[in-house]
Amino acid sequence: MATLNQRLWDHGSVRFGAAVLLFVLLLSLAAPWLGTVDPAAMDANVINQPAGKSGAFNLPDGSVVQHTFWLGTDNFGRDVYSRVMYGGRISLVVGICTSLLALSLGGLCGMLAGYFRRVDAVLMRFMDGLMAIPAVLLAIALVAVLGASVATVVVAIAIPEVPRVTRLVRSLVLSLREEAYVEAARALATPTAVILWRHILPNAMAPLLVQGTFVAASAVLTEAILSFLGLGLPPDVPTWGNIMAEGRVQFSMQPGNVLFPALFLVPTVLAINLLGDGLRDVLDPKFAKRVG
Repeated sequence: MATLNQRLWDHGSVRFGAAVLLFVLLLSLAAPWLGTVDPAAMDANVINQPAGKSGAFNLPDGSVVQHTFWLGTDNFGRDVYSRVMYGGRISLVVGICTSLLALSLGGLCGMLAGYFRRVDAVLMRFMDGLMAIPAVLLAIALVAVLGASVATVVVAIAIPEVPRVTRLVRSLVLSLREEAYVEAARALATPTAVILWRHILPNAMAPLLVQGTFVAASAVLTEAILSFLGLGLPPDVPTWGNIMAEGRVQFSMQPGNVLFPALFLVPTVLAINLLGDGLRDVLDPKFAKRVG
């Protein structure tokens, strides 16, 4: 039978998704070296320059450098290439942090609801109420109340995902709590916290990992939607959504200001979803049994 690592490597979606995601991650981490100028630096003399044009760029410290605008400039005279490179950092940070927060809160609520019947009756009704509110609408309301920052955007996007994670974990715990090893642990008077941590949580990690990838993809897209609507991070923060929102004003003149960040956003979201699909196939016991 093939090992887990071998099955992961043999799955095309996992390989493709991981490769694209790793490429975007490396570009984002190398933004200080790949980005040619400060993404917030503005020069009124080079507003709306076409892609590939070279010219003098006035830096904030008063110095002037000869610069090539690989992806052109926006209507504030900022280098789009540098902003796209740095924008990947924000998008990936939001995606990863949102996924971790949603999995942590949803995992805890799901284990409590699945293991304790009295908690289940109250907690799941609250989760049903949250799920009744459209995710983007709830995120917009939370950002409006909490203010615009990376932390508040992460919280605003994570909260609508918590009920979905909770329902997943609850369904897993309801079946796991009836397993023989859990019954044996209860018979030995093992503390409930130990049972949840050592016996139930490890067996729920695979579905949680898969769900985490879908939450991350949704978070990257939702952050771009909020920023595009002007309800996400402040305009001075370079994110793919902000770049597209500012570029739509002059889309007929400079379509690249919208298309270039979109060319990074779309493959990133697609890669995360493909990675999640591949992980679900490989980590599914039924699928593993078929290919084994």
